[in-house]
Amino acid sequence: MIPFLAALQFLTLSPPLVRRAFTEKELGQAAGFYPLVGVLIGALLYGANYGLALIAPDALRAALLLALWILLTGALHLDGLLDTFDGIFGGHTPERRLEIMRDERVGAFGLSAGVILLLMKFSALSGFLQSAPALILIPAASRWGMTLAVFAFPYARPEGLGSAVKAHTTWRQVAFATLTVLITAWVCAGWIGLIALGGTPLLVWAGSTFVLARIPGLTGDIYGAINELAELVAVVFFAISI
Repeated sequence: MIPFLAALQFLTLSPPLVRRAFTEKELGQAAGFYPLVGVLIGALLYGANYGLALIAPDALRAALLLALWILLTGALHLDGLLDTFDGIFGGHTPERRLEIMRDERVGAFGLSAGVILLLMKFSALSGFLQSAPALILIPAASRWGMTLAVFAFPYARPEGLGSAVKAHTTWRQVAFATLTVLITAWVCAGWIGLIALGGTPLLVWAGSTFVLARIPGLTGDIYGAINELAELVAVVFFAISI
């Protein structure tokens, strides 16, 4: 249970459930539980959607769900998206791009990316709230994308939390994460859910390849950006297909 609790504590606003520092091995094993944490986030969104449907119109319900979605993760992944776009598009050398990503300030590229992403998520959410089980699948699929990215692509820095996670994430974590998300997709949306999953590895590959042409590896911020973009792709898919 320790790796699962590590994933839960790392990816959400969950209070500390283990009163000690996690080992590097536990952090690597936690990557296999990322989609399961996504299922829990999605289940909370599903329940909130059900309750809000009784009192709020669709547009307001979509806005409140999006706010809750961000709150549950402490805006961790959204912050990663902002930093990633600022760094990747704002620097002219790999060193400068990594330096910009470390900067807590938000620049024009990051702000623009964040606004566009939230607008698109809001618009797409408004279009499929009647098919609420998809809300459980989407956070699971996007966090599966993070597991794939951690395992399949190099990390940019030799030190730090991301480096420790990368070093101890094996095919076993990928297999468990994949099994989790396949079961979730089938239960929540059947064949449509399985088809929706196809966009996640494609986005991970395309996004990571784009990044690696500009810096020597991925970072924690880029994992967050991958999560946000994978969520966006899935939300748009369900808005169009349902």
